[in-house]
Amino acid sequence: MELSLLNLLLVLIAAWLGGLLATRLGYPSVLGELLAGMLLGPPLLGVLQGSEALAVIGELGVLLMMLYIGMEIDPQELGRASKGGVLAALGGFITPFVACYLLIYSVTGNVYASMFVGVAAGVTSLATKSRILVDLQLLDTRIAHVMMAGALIADTLSLLIFAGIIGAAQFGSVSVTELGWVGAKALGFFGMAALVGLKLIPRFGAWLQRYAPGRTVSFLLIVVMALLFAEGAELAGLHGILGAFLAGLFLRERTLGRTLSKDLMDLVRDVSLGLLAPIFFVTAGFEVTFDVFWQHPVLLAGVIGVATLAKVVGTALFYLPTGYGWREGVVIGAGMNGRGAVEIIIAQIGLSMGIIDATIFSILVFMAIFTTATVPVLLKLGVEWLKRRDELVRSDHERRGVLIIGAGATARALGRVLARSQPVWMVDRNPQLCALAESDGLQVICGDALDEQVLSEAQAAHVRTFIAMTANAEVNALAAQQARTVFYVPEVHVLFSGGDESEHQHLLRHLQATTLFAGAVSLGAWDYRIEQERVVRSKVPVAQPVPASRFFQMLQGLRPALPLALLRDNRYQPVHSDLALQPGDQVIVLQASDVPAEPRDRFDHLVAQAPVLDLRRQLSLPAFFQIVAEPLAARLKVEATTLQQRFLERETLSSTVIFPGVAIPHVIVEGQGRFELLVARCREGLQFPDQPERVHAVFVLARTEDERTFHLQALSAIAQILQREDFEQAWLRAPDAEALRRLLLESERRRLLLRYGSEPDETMPAV
Repeated sequence: MELSLLNLLLVLIAAWLGGLLATRLGYPSVLGELLAGMLLGPPLLGVLQGSEALAVIGELGVLLMMLYIGMEIDPQELGRASKGGVLAALGGFITPFVACYLLIYSVTGNVYASMFVGVAAGVTSLATKSRILVDLQLLDTRIAHVMMAGALIADTLSLLIFAGIIGAAQFGSVSVTELGWVGAKALGFFGMAALVGLKLIPRFGAWLQRYAPGRTVSFLLIVVMALLFAEGAELAGLHGILGAFLAGLFLRERTLGRTLSKDLMDLVRDVSLGLLAPIFFVTAGFEVTFDVFWQHPVLLAGVIGVATLAKVVGTALFYLPTGYGWREGVVIGAGMNGRGAVEIIIAQIGLSMGIIDATIFSILVFMAIFTTATVPVLLKLGVEWLKRRDELVRSDHERRGVLIIGAGATARALGRVLARSQPVWMVDRNPQLCALAESDGLQVICGDALDEQVLSEAQAAHVRTFIAMTANAEVNALAAQQARTVFYVPEVHVLFSGGDESEHQHLLRHLQATTLFAGAVSLGAWDYRIEQERVVRSKVPVAQPVPASRFFQMLQGLRPALPLALLRDNRYQPVHSDLALQPGDQVIVLQASDVPAEPRDRFDHLVAQAPVLDLRRQLSLPAFFQIVAEPLAARLKVEATTLQQRFLERETLSSTVIFPGVAIPHVIVEGQGRFELLVARCREGLQFPDQPERVHAVFVLARTEDERTFHLQALSAIAQILQREDFEQAWLRAPDAEALRRLLLESERRRLLLRYGSEPDETMPAV
């Protein structure tokens, strides 16, 4: 068995280009791979050729693909499938199976070929449905739930019947004794598979999680497990794809853990769907004959027409007992009409075993292509039809509830409001905060938010909304990533406490998340205000459409304000950056009462918006300026390395240490109307050149040439704050960065009431 590397290369390129073109047009890649094999292979151009080596590679790819499909299907979802899903699956399988069986049998008289066509007609492509439902934004509708449950059941039923046909076909007859022997071997295989899957595989999964041999070794071991199951199926007279499928059903997250399960599923998907299985589908296209179009056009049209009509009508009829109406049943039937990879695999196996000939195989391939291509069009028309009649119902089985990471005062205030209309769970490591949340009547898990077991106990797999709002931005990012990639939470909101906004926006794009509260919020300051009861709570009605981010900006007047939650249609929900407020909405707003009512001056506003760093470790001066240059450079729109170099050059001219323990580094940048402040506390002290004492308080200033006057006013304001007798002790005792900010804002000094464009002048603007 010789493998032509050039032929393999050409097959892979053809698969990639065909799949890419198909996905660009909105269809599953398998259709493009099939068409590539048909057009470039022996049926038409003959550029590509099949071989025994390619067949072996393709068969391995199919086994791994069936392993992946099994890992994707949740057996519990099959057991919990709604009445509508079960009925739709039965109607969508039984009716086309019987209709196509009768049609083919009347033409060929071949029982097994007729049954093969019937099984292929009953298949429903799960992957195709998922893609189309996402594109049409239908995942939260009842028809989507029914279609997905129906596809799971129909494909599983198809594989079981297919296994029986394979076993019976090997004898070439249908005697009771032979069928009994086939059934006994099949039952023996299923019994042994269940025993291994329920008793041994969980121990195998626990061993993998405990000893963590790495993704590569773990991947190898589950492939070996899948091949063992496949070989068991072959020994029982079934086909290996059924064994690989069953192995996937047992190798799930409950056995392997969510993180390991997801990593291995990704590897199996990439190796099978990304590399090996496309070879199978391209070479499957080699077996197609275009002669069927002129030699058997009536049979081709008949199979496609009967399969389509029977799928739609059968689904609609079986769906009637649900009481949801025949129109919804018709739309579900149209959506389930697409056949995909499983049908092609079944057809190819039937051809290789001689159960069907090239004509029937070609008819099945063209049926898969035609029915799958029509699904997006028919489903879109059907959904619009239901919408016009106001019959598109959102699913009752969608995720529900909110999981909040963090149980500080602000998080608890948000949780209490949201809990009025939906379940709320909280996670925090601090036992005291957890106890306070429990006393508020909230459901709390005390543990590490980065531990997937903790998140699982907090219902992360079932909630619709995930909120990360701890004081640690890194924890928020990692927890949000787990919520999105491990637990597939559809709505993720992340707190933004200020700093590098570009990095925050990159995180949001990566996770498809939004900014909680629709703006930068100082969590420490709001926790302090709520704990000290220094907030005023109000309900602000919305009179005209406005983006939530704009609403957040409008609230920031003389006293800071926080849009805590939104009340819409008697349901409370968090405010976030993608939210558009509508007339009739009401926003629960917290307004600070600890900030002086008299107007603040420009320096106060600067301090309120400035990055505040609490540096715990000892740093060199270049390392310190590298850290402070990054957030300032983003605000000033200059290069961070340039800004760092200017600070270092400024220190070589003369030291910026003005008092023992206090420094005010300052530089001039290009442009106009720019003035930025960064405040830093260095707990271990920062050593400036030629200074006997270490510096613990640093006020970093960067401005343009035209801001010279305000530069002097800022220096004066800092000097007045430093005159406070207990400043040094208060500065070193402050618990965190927000406490440092409050210290600067609350210090007594002479304030210059300056008017300038960026200073809001309304306490609570009407919206």
